[in-house]
Formats: sequence, C-alpha cells, structure tokens
Amino acid sequence: MEQQQLSGIDASFLYLETPETPMHVAGLTYFELPPGFEGSFYQHFRRFFESRLHTIPIFSKRLAPSLYDLDHPGWVDEEEIDLDYHLRETTLPAPGSEAQLEEVIGRLHANTLDRSRPLWQFYIITGLANGQGVLYSKVHHAAVDGGAGMAINKALYDVTAVPREVAPAPPKAASGKTAPSAPIAVDPVKGLTDIMGNMMRQQLKMWEAAPQILNSMTNAFLAKPGEMPAALGTLQNLISQLPTLNAPRTPFNATITRERSYAARTISLADTKAVAKASGAKLNDVVLAICGGALRRYLQEKGELPDKPLIAGVPISLREPGDTRQNNQVSGMLCQIATDVADPAERLKAILKSSSEAKQIAGTFRDAVPQDFAFVGAPILLQLVMLVYGRSGLADKLPMPMNVTISNVPGPPMPLYCAGAKVTALHPVSIPAHGAALNITVQSYMDALNFGLTADRRAVPDVGLLGDYLVEAAAELTKAVGTP
Repeated sequence: MEQQQLSGIDASFLYLETPETPMHVAGLTYFELPPGFEGSFYQHFRRFFESRLHTIPIFSKRLAPSLYDLDHPGWVDEEEIDLDYHLRETTLPAPGSEAQLEEVIGRLHANTLDRSRPLWQFYIITGLANGQGVLYSKVHHAAVDGGAGMAINKALYDVTAVPREVAPAPPKAASGKTAPSAPIAVDPVKGLTDIMGNMMRQQLKMWEAAPQILNSMTNAFLAKPGEMPAALGTLQNLISQLPTLNAPRTPFNATITRERSYAARTISLADTKAVAKASGAKLNDVVLAICGGALRRYLQEKGELPDKPLIAGVPISLREPGDTRQNNQVSGMLCQIATDVADPAERLKAILKSSSEAKQIAGTFRDAVPQDFAFVGAPILLQLVMLVYGRSGLADKLPMPMNVTISNVPGPPMPLYCAGAKVTALHPVSIPAHGAALNITVQSYMDALNFGLTADRRAVPDVGLLGDYLVEAAAELTKAVGTP
C-alpha cells in the first residue's frame, strides 16, 4: 500500500494534538430545506454525499505510522469507508434555539477524531425553531487548511438548486460499512529505508534552498542609493515593537480544558468594505478593529482590561492562486489590536499601523522560513513536549506572545446549494490552544461576514456575550468612521 508522507507542517498538527487540544477545524453550513421536501434530510444528504465522496481524495485516506514512529506518518487509501461513523445526525430538543445549537457544537467540537479512520466527520442537525437545518463538518488540520478547505467546498456545493452531474466513483472506491481496519504493518526494512531517504531529502532540500534564501536575504539588505535596506527598516520596526510584543495577561492566557464554548454571529460585508474604503484600511484591518472593540468591552465589564493593547496571532496563507492541494501552507504574524484605545476610528488607525509593520516583518523573511522539517523521532518527541506543556500548566505562568487568534477566510460571493438545499450562512469553528483560549475566525459568504468564536469553556464560558459585542462593535465602528 503506497504511502503519501505528511510534510512537517501537516504532521505538526498531529503532534500538537492532546485530549485537551483537538486539532480539527470545522464549519457550520446553515441551509433551508428544498421547497416541499418531505422525509429524512439526513438520508437524502447521505445519498448525495456518498455519490461525491470519491471527489475528495483526503476523505478516503487514513494515517499510517512510520517504523517505530521515527518519522512523519503518511496517508494511505482506506478501502472501505464506514459512513455510519463519518455521517451522523442529531435533533435539537424544543424549542430549538440558536443557543442550544451552539451548545451542541461546543460538545461535538471537543471530541477528537478517530485516527484509525479517515480524519473527518459530518453531522446533520435539525430541530431549529426557524425550520433551517445545519451541517457541522469537521476535518483534521493535518489534512486541510482554510484555503484547501475551499477546494473541498467545491466538491460539496453547487451554484444551482439542481445538483450538477458528477461522474461515478470507480468500482474500487465504492463505499460501504465495515469494521475499522487493523493498523498497517510496516515492513521494517522498507520503513527504515524510507526514513533514511526522507532525512537525506530534507538535508538536500536545505542545501538546494540555501542559495535562494541567501539571495532573498541579500536583496533584503541591499538598497537603492539614498534608501534604507528593506530588512534594516524591518528590523528597526521589530526592535521598536519588542517591548510591546509581550502580550498582557488576560483570562484567555490560560491552560485549556477538554470542554468548548461556541458562538456564531453575522455582520454586513458591504458595511465592512465601506469602512475599509473610507479609512484607507484593508478588510482584515477592519475585522481586527471590530474584534478589538468587542474584546475591550468584554474585558472592561469584567474589570480585567489590561492597560497594554491585546495582541492577536493572525494566520497568513502562503497558498498561490489556483493551488488546490489539500495540505497546509500557512504562516502568521502578531498584531496589536488597540484594546487600549476607546475611540473606534482611532483604534482602526492604530491597528492599521501595527498590521502594516507586522506584514512587513512577515514578508521580508517569508522565503527564509522552511515549510517542511524532519528529524528522527519527531512524532514521539513533539507529542511528549505538548503533553508536558499542557499537564504542567505552564501557559498559566509563562509570558505569552499573543492573547487571541483572529483569522479571516474569504468565502464564495454567490449563493450555494447543498444537496438541493439553499445555503444561508457559513460559519467557521476553529482551534483554541493553551495560552490562547479564544479563537475568532470569520468567513465571508455573499454579503455577510460570518464569525465563529471557539473558546475553552472554562476560560470563556459566556462566549455568546462576546459574540453580541462583536455585532455592536461593528455598528459603532461604521458610525465612527462616517461611511456614506
């Protein structure tokens, strides 16, 4: 059975995972049932999805370890898919409120995926008072990042109410229900050969990349006559920020538990774009300003607002346009979100300055950051480090570089349909971590920005309140900027 080995970046999400820190990402798809629909939408969706499962290759692969876990694991084909495990249904009890739905999502998202199977699971949720249904879909981050997730969406959704024709799966890819497969037996000789070969390839890649990295660094330190080299200016910015990039202590800087809280909220994309245009900012800067306003109010009311501004970890996609490979291509930056500034318009100006400097730092040295790594025993050693870090409670004591994760994922601008049902909203569900117990991810869909706030339940038990403040902060910022 042929293996497709994970890169160091992809495999790191496996090593970071503990019972307290599941490393899957998920989404909520709200939909309206097709007009006149009768019967079980779960069974209807199951038949629809089963006919398209083969178009998402990663959904038919499972993990296989290397010899003695000396190197990164690989993906291998799973011959039989147990759809009773991967596709499930649940119904909300009366009255079927949004708060009840968010409670269910918090519980589902706290459960780790079974590593003996393909790393994904879907739930059809019905019983909402407004008659809508919800698809909760989670996939392990080792298999997919936000950009590649959009490629999966292309296989799941249609742009018309009538699903498009999809070529049937080859006979060997037909799915059914079987017992979980036994762990793969790895040939020790072949396993050892592969491990040594991979280590050698990694070393060769480093040597091959050295001239390009050196060239990038040299160009960064060269300048036109009368101008400062880009890297020197960047380093000056970084040095000037060092005293402030020690994040202040907040309730979010804590060792997290196995429990999750969740909230989904929506604001207008058109209003947000108008704020960006009027202020000369990027859409992501406006999102950061909205989050900064909500976090300021939330912490202020609890008497826990620091004098220093909170710092957000902001993921940056390294994916080139048109690249639909289902792997992780991400980096990140740290940005102050001006929670110490009361005026919404002034807060946006401060964030614009901080984010511009952070992007410059990330961009200057982007090509010098390796996107893969390998060393003997990585699966065991890195997993051990994460277990010790979580069990020791060091996140409660050590200084942290950030307080919260804030991520912005562009989504489809046109209406979508899933199994003939009209999609009304797409909300992300993401990953909190030790020391950053709150993750705010936003995805655009048509004329909406859909927020998903995922948190540790102990650190942020009232995440719905913070979600309400996000909506109010957006309105305050629109008014303060004075958009047309």
